[in-house]
Amino acid sequence: MAATPDIPLIDVSQWRTGDAAGRAALAARLDRAMQDSGFFLVSGHGISVELRERLRDAARAFFALPAAAKEPLRCGPGGRGWIAKGMEANAFYGEAPDAARADLKESLTSGRVHSTGDPHLDAEWFPANVWPAEVPELEALCAEYTRVSWELQVDLMQMCAVALGLERTWFTDRSADAPFTFNINRYPPLTDTGTPLPGQYRVGPHTDWGIITILDRQPGYGGLQVQGTDGTWSDAPFVPDAFTVNIADLLARWTGDRWRSTRHRVLPPSADAPAEELISLIMFFETDVTSLVEPFAPPVGGGAYYAPVTAADYLLERERAATVG
Repeated sequence: MAATPDIPLIDVSQWRTGDAAGRAALAARLDRAMQDSGFFLVSGHGISVELRERLRDAARAFFALPAAAKEPLRCGPGGRGWIAKGMEANAFYGEAPDAARADLKESLTSGRVHSTGDPHLDAEWFPANVWPAEVPELEALCAEYTRVSWELQVDLMQMCAVALGLERTWFTDRSADAPFTFNINRYPPLTDTGTPLPGQYRVGPHTDWGIITILDRQPGYGGLQVQGTDGTWSDAPFVPDAFTVNIADLLARWTGDRWRSTRHRVLPPSADAPAEELISLIMFFETDVTSLVEPFAPPVGGGAYYAPVTAADYLLERERAATVG
């Protein structure tokens, strides 16, 4: 393949309003990109810039609080609350993360407010969100953002099903009780972090764990890169008002590697922009945690074999691997 992965711009409004032929063409384009890069950009989503900027403003106010004010919200990767800088070290599955080179970020995480009716599942996967009293507007803003993002992922997962030749609701039928995680990531400037260690990143090279990720990011020197099949790294394209979407490990396993869960990373803060601070809004969407993920047989699947695994077992394994300490 070319050094630059195929990351197309797909207008989801055409999926929502188009006829069967138009939807099929979009799904076919998506299929090609998922085999090459595992990434695409989404325009026409209808999620307002104003909402995202208000959310970033509130997040900045939270991250600017003294550590003592944030400490009651502290949690580890996979939890709900504040993940302090130094608590997480992302790495590719099967590779040990380097705690000495922990990710140069801090996060505020929340999740779906939902009950499956199973108290054990609910306690593990749908704990209460926690919010800072000092920034009261954050809770409502996050609730609104997660609501509209959920609607977008329904459209995208239905497009994915059509692209694979499945019933349109195949994936969404299996996500009625799915959790999701909303990460607001702050990437501090070089003036805060000091010079990164060799091989240290804002987010280390990794694949995402679940089904799909919807990212609203800001452009910058220390931005997102995607690894091609030839091993080279390329800057991910940025289109104003478009989301960056990638498939994650469980969806790649389900497709028998017809689709790629692609390594990506966020570059460290740059000496060329020492005051650069970026805030990313990241929605990690899953299937029901009780779902058994087993590769589709060809021709739907790509032919790679993975032992069946429940979504819960896989997600918990990845969560433990990313946790520092």
